Amino acid sequence: MRVESGDITRVQADALVVNLFEGVRAPGGGTGAVDRALDGAITRLIQQGDITGKRGEITLLHTLGRIPAPRVAVLGLGAREKFTLDTVRDLTAELARFLRGRGIAHAASITHGAGIGGLEPEACAQAMAEGAVLGLYTFTRHKTRLEDQKELRTVTLVEHDPAKVPELRRGVERGVILAEAANFARDLANEPSNVLTPTEMAERARAKAAEVGLACEVLDREQMRALGMGALLGVAQGSHQPPKFVVLTYRGAPDSERALGLVGKGITFDTGGISLKPAQGMEEMKGDMSGAAAVIAAVWALGRLKPRVNVTAIAPCTENMPGGGAIKPGDVLRAMNGTTIEVVNTDAEGRLILADALCYARRLNLSPIVDVATLTGAITVALGNVAMGVMGNDEALIEHIRQAAAYAGEKVWPLPMFEEYREQLKSDVADLKNTGGRPAGSITAAWFLREFAGDTPWAHIDMAGVDNYDRDKGWIVKGASGMPVRTLIHLALHYADARGPA
Repeated sequence: MRVESGDITRVQADALVVNLFEGVRAPGGGTGAVDRALDGAITRLIQQGDITGKRGEITLLHTLGRIPAPRVAVLGLGAREKFTLDTVRDLTAELARFLRGRGIAHAASITHGAGIGGLEPEACAQAMAEGAVLGLYTFTRHKTRLEDQKELRTVTLVEHDPAKVPELRRGVERGVILAEAANFARDLANEPSNVLTPTEMAERARAKAAEVGLACEVLDREQMRALGMGALLGVAQGSHQPPKFVVLTYRGAPDSERALGLVGKGITFDTGGISLKPAQGMEEMKGDMSGAAAVIAAVWALGRLKPRVNVTAIAPCTENMPGGGAIKPGDVLRAMNGTTIEVVNTDAEGRLILADALCYARRLNLSPIVDVATLTGAITVALGNVAMGVMGNDEALIEHIRQAAAYAGEKVWPLPMFEEYREQLKSDVADLKNTGGRPAGSITAAWFLREFAGDTPWAHIDMAGVDNYDRDKGWIVKGASGMPVRTLIHLALHYADARGPA
């Protein structure tokens, strides 16, 4: 996506894009200029009821030589009082797919929301860039037969006021970086697990780190054993694939010792282990490393944005397999901090690898710490595929996450952490059990993790309900969602604006 100054009616492109709010009878701004160049064609279609401005309505007009562009798409923005940056992002994505489907390679657009929409132009440009890059995402690397593949290659934002061009370019640049980071996480989560092994995931993280100058360390099994990571190694012992423990470090504030920690669950395939999952839908468990993908992608984006903040991403990566050496229900594992854990269900493995990762984050003095995981099916029961659950021991951190998610257009919702839930984790043979059973399953999972966060400000994001979708909707596409990459980036940017984590 690029930004140019000029007259939208004189731009050479395969299609122009203008917009209209619902209820508007006489278009103004860039839409009005195009309408006048088309001898009032848009106004006549409004009067005839063929263009209403309803949200998501797209009307394609042929210009028949009256302007250089052969087509004009009129995008309905919906009711003005409900118009937000989320609307801009979603509608841009839907429009981009519409144009791609019609073989349009280059579109030139006015900036949605920056005129009578009343929103900040830079923020609108960022939302449009995110919407276009996220909405056009496809994962086709394993397809050998791609018939009639169409591609929208270029979107140009045309601004008539040259003074606004620099801020629009800043918005586009940031939006592209955030969206490309989310798409990288999507790529990882969409890969089949025979390709994306723990070793391959570590190598891709290392490659991204090299692109932007991040420090990268990858611990192997022996190093984990030396550190006492018995919980992670317990999960890994059923697989022939060696586990990897990835640590990426971005230091944008080298004069500060403070650093935000991002920890992501990296189960590259989850069979459930000895507590085997049902066969139906198990193929989706290749995406059980989406939390690790999110933290790796977020720190890669920070390496490109270069904010003044220090952030370390930690991604424990392994498979959960029912091999002859696999852990069994009833086994007891010892985590890095010495806590003993009775394994009552081997399919509650994500929290085991996160336990050691949280211990390692505390060893690095990271604060606050945010962990991200496709952790429980219970969160889908509670929140569906609309929102992520967030829990923790620090209300200010949880509020920062909510604000970051709101700006990203990703929804989170807090769940309570009452002390009574901790009782469900009591074990007769160890310090705690790895699951508290079905009641309040997402909350008891968070309580398990809290044992390893200690007194460090900490929050847990359970993204299991939103990691994968079965259809396109707005900026979300079928397959891996790429959440909560942009939420994590905005959280880090908040701390950069606040001059480092508190």
